[in-house]
Formats: sequence, structure tokens, C-alpha cells
Amino acid sequence: MVLDEVNYPEDLRKLNTEEKNVLAEEIREKIIETVSNTGGHLASNLGVVELTMAIHSVFDCPKDKIIWDVGHQTYVHKILTGRKDKLDTLRQIDGLAGFPKTSESEYDSFDTGHSSTSISVALGMARARDIKGENHKIITVIGDGALTGGMALEALNDAGSSLSNIIVILNDNEMSISKNVGGISMVLSKLRTKGFYVKSNLKGKKLIGEIPFVGKKMVKLIQRAKRGIKQLVIPKMYFEDIGFRYLGPVDGHNLEKLEDILKICKEQEGPILLHVLTKKGKGYKPAEENPDTFHSTSKFEIETGKKIGGGQNDWSGAMGDKLVALAKENKNIVAITAAMAGGTGLSEFAKKYPDRFFDVGIAEQHAIGLAGGLAREGLVPVVPIYSSFMQRAYDQIVHDICIQSLPIVMIADRAGIVGNDGETHQGLLDMAFGNTIPNLNIMAPKDYKELENMLEFAVDLRKPVLIRYPRGTEEIQFECQTPVTLGKAEILKEGTEVCLVAIGKMVARAYKIAETLEEKGINATVINARFIKPFDDDLLKDKLKNASVVATIEDGTVKGGLASEVERVIVDNKIKDVELIKFAYQDEFVKHGKTEEIEVRHHLDNESIVKTIMDCKKLKVRLSLKAIKNRGQKCLKMIENNMKLKKSQTK
Repeated sequence: MVLDEVNYPEDLRKLNTEEKNVLAEEIREKIIETVSNTGGHLASNLGVVELTMAIHSVFDCPKDKIIWDVGHQTYVHKILTGRKDKLDTLRQIDGLAGFPKTSESEYDSFDTGHSSTSISVALGMARARDIKGENHKIITVIGDGALTGGMALEALNDAGSSLSNIIVILNDNEMSISKNVGGISMVLSKLRTKGFYVKSNLKGKKLIGEIPFVGKKMVKLIQRAKRGIKQLVIPKMYFEDIGFRYLGPVDGHNLEKLEDILKICKEQEGPILLHVLTKKGKGYKPAEENPDTFHSTSKFEIETGKKIGGGQNDWSGAMGDKLVALAKENKNIVAITAAMAGGTGLSEFAKKYPDRFFDVGIAEQHAIGLAGGLAREGLVPVVPIYSSFMQRAYDQIVHDICIQSLPIVMIADRAGIVGNDGETHQGLLDMAFGNTIPNLNIMAPKDYKELENMLEFAVDLRKPVLIRYPRGTEEIQFECQTPVTLGKAEILKEGTEVCLVAIGKMVARAYKIAETLEEKGINATVINARFIKPFDDDLLKDKLKNASVVATIEDGTVKGGLASEVERVIVDNKIKDVELIKFAYQDEFVKHGKTEEIEVRHHLDNESIVKTIMDCKKLKVRLSLKAIKNRGQKCLKMIENNMKLKKSQTK
């Protein structure tokens, strides 16, 4: 195999075109085999095989620097930069990351994980190079979808007027440039607003559409042809108008053409934009036909493309099903997604209520701002966004929603640990962020039923709400379902010696821990906090009167979340003789690995929590006193029985 002989870019440069084409197919086979076992981002990586090879053939990395936007498409890059033999550890704990990591290799120039950041970073590196008087190339690879992110457009605007030597490679894998680049609509606006154009366009569509049998198909064909013409002309106009030298489009799967045009880019001065056309999932039919399904996939069968395991409804699906049911009764409910309809459970809503569904692309800030406008006019927007992506919209949540106390329901999907995607995707900060914002109500359900109840409650509340839930499936279906009341917690189990306070998915863990403690002779109260904000101070005060130990269990950061609220209640109410143990993620960014492995490493698994509680000094003292008391009672009982026996004998 050619791949056996290629470990670094210098090995790649020794190959002829025919050998490189063979290598491309071998790389695809290796990626398919690996991801079928580890899970990961498949379609995007299969689409950039030739492009990655061409970049490493033409440029001298790591002296020349590549910044990968999002970074989930770097498996080929890792194979070609000394990490081929470790690819089977991809996204596994202590193994290769699924994204670029500067700590992993000198060939990784910058850590990335979220969309639309690469052009800003590349321009910063280019300016630093120029200030230091160095001479190397800066290349960024960004997808067409990422151009809907405002940060990318801001960076393009700055880079175009900068005269800096920077090469932006636009990986267009869906031919959707004219749709995704917001500035393009400005170029066409004058033409589209002319009355004659609008009237004749509508009249033409109507006439053609009325032709029996073939009319609608003809309209679609004409629209596709128009889009194709725009595709050839508009991108060049747009990018050159803002200062870039536009090259392309070029076939992203033709190595010779790619290398030729990259060599031209290498010799040019100033900002260059190279437009490359690729196909997601290239070389693997299931991924080509279903690129969204294979964007990020779990383990699958190579022969059929079928996922291994799964099939159960998850938290996102449970939310989506309930939202569809609520929307049937409430015509004011609208849903917004930032390019993640399937991932956040909104696919069915989009089908049933297309007029009330808005996909804004990769633009979380805009999604929240849009929701604010809808809410101001009396509608009820529901906006599910992955927790780590919602971080981008912090200002909009504060400025556009909570200052005005607008009734929108924000949903932090994938809250807590998401596992294999690592630091950039862990949803650990939403409670801490949200807890600082006035007027925002924050809640987390213990199971699907409580999620349904919370969603219904949030829609009716007419205030800003954040509901958070994890990736995956519920652990326990609880019988106890207390009606949701603002700021009120729920008692699931009564005890005296230990008080377990948990929220969200960790309530199920707390309940199991209480059962384990029970087996060891320790009575534990289990409180489902439900709300971080407002927090149920009164219930907690009451339950801490007799407990010697209170343990908080949460899938967020130790600062700003549940532990902080419980500690505040203890301090504010001067509660003494109670020891607080905080089970949460500490002040660090959590790396990739399976969720269960990460929890063990951070002492958040059942066994670790039980051991820590059992080792607590106050609990040991209390148990000792309890044991002494029990022995004393037994002695008194024995004495009493003996006295009764003597009396009976005397009689």
C-alpha cells in the first residue's frame, strides 16, 4: 500500500500523480474503517481528502500554517502529519482528538472546534508574521456553511482591506455560496426590488407552473439553472468587491488541478480566496447519499451504513415531540434552529409547521436576536441550541432578551459532558453563565416526563427561560412527578443523615446513590433541585436542619451552579454542623473520551461519590454516635428484660 510509505508531508511530495490518486482512496478506506469503530465526523473528512493532500503537497508545513475552520475535517491532515498509526485512538480517552490540538502536534497551528473563527485567526497570524519580519504562508480552510457565521463575515471584511498575504480556501461542498454568504443578497437587491423584474418573474413562474404534468418540474429546472449562473458570477463579484483576489471554482477532487491552482495562490500577493468544490462523503455511497446523517456518526456497519446500537428516543427527540404537540394547540409557538434541526429534535416541527420554523444557519447570535423580535410581537419562540454553541449568544441573551424580560424558551441541548468531541463541545458552562443574568429562569429535568412538563410550563410562563438537558437518553423513568412550580424543588426520598441535592440527569444518579447508602445503613434525602434560578432556599433550609452531610451532584462547573447555590443558602442562613461536598467539574476544560470514562476520572461516578460520602468525617462521627446510642439502647433493653425476668422468678 502507498499509505504504508507515507507518514509526513515530505513523503507525500515524493509521489507522482498516479500514486497520489491511489493514496487518496487508501486514506478514504482507512477513515471509513476507523470511524466505523470509533464514531466521528465522516462525511466532511471524506470530502477533503484530495484538498488536504494538495495543500500538504504545495505548502511547507509546519513552517507554513493551516487553520482549519471548525476542525472536524482534519482526519486526513492527521494521517499525513505523523499520526496515522494512532488513528484508531481517535476521540478515545487519552487518544487523538477529533479536532486540531496544538498540544498534539506542531502541524496543528491553532485549536478549533466551533465554526466561523478561522479567518480571524489566520489574519491575526499573518499580521504577527509581518510584524516579526517572517516569511511563511498562512492558509485557512473554511466551509461554505461557516460563512453564515457573522464572525467569518467580519473577518472577511477586515482581511480584504488589509493587503495581508493570506489564503482563504473556501470548501464549498453544497454549492450554496449564494445562499450562505449574506453580502451576496446585497449585490442582487437592486435588481430584485425593481417592480418589472418582480412582476415578470412571478408571472413567468405562474404561466410555466400551470403547464399540465411538467409545469412545476420546469419551474424547478429554471430555478436551478439561475442558481448555477449566479454560482459562477456572484461569488467572484462579492469577494473581489471586498478586496480579495478570487480564484476558482476548481474541482476539489482533482489533485492535479488543485495543486496547480494552489501553486498560483502561493505566488500571489495580498488576500486570496480560492473557491473549491467538493462532495461531502466522497467515496462512500451511504455518506454521499446522507451527508447530514454521516456528518457526526456513532459506530456503524461499513457494508450497510447502519448505526450500531441506538434506536431509542433521546432527550432532543422527547423535546421535539412535546413541542409539536404544544404547537398544535398554541398557534403562537415558533421554533428556531442554528443549522441543527435534526440534532436538536426539530425535524418533525419543521415538516408540520414550516411557516413557524426558521433555520438561520450557523448564526447563534442572530437566532437569539430573531427570537427577541418574534417575542416582542407576541409570539413564543423556542430556540434549542447546543450548550457549547449557545455560549456565542451570551450578549444577545443579556441585552436583547433578559433586560426586556421577553418570553422566549432557550434550550441548552447537549448540556454537561458530551464526551468524544472534547473541550470545545462540552456543555459545562450554561448554568454558571445563566446564573449571573437577571430575569432568566433556569431549570433542568430529571427525566423525559419532567422535560415535557417543564416545556409546557416555560411556554406558559411568559418570561425568559433556559431549559438544559444532556446528550443521550434518560436513566430512570421516575414515578414521582410533582407539578412544575416556579422556583420549587422536589423531594424524591426522605432521610436524616445525608442530604443529596442534584439537578438534571444527575438526579437519577443521586437516587441510585441513596439506595446504595441505604444498604450501608445510611438514610439519605434526595432533592431534585429542578431550578437553579430561582432556587428553592426554603426547602433546602428545612432539610439541612438534621443532616450532617449535604452533597451537591451536577453535570456543570463547581462554580456558579448548584454547589454555589447550596453553599449560599448555608452561609446566608448560618447553618452550622453540616459538611458540604461538591460533586461537579472543577476549574478546567474537560478533554475528550467516553462520558462514563470522563465521569470516573473526575470522581462523578456512583462508586466514587459513595466512597467520598462514606469517608466524610462528620458522617463517621454521626454514625459512631448512632452506633453508641444503638448499643446503649440495646444494653438498657437487656437490663430491662433481666429485671422483668427476676421479678417473674421472685413471684
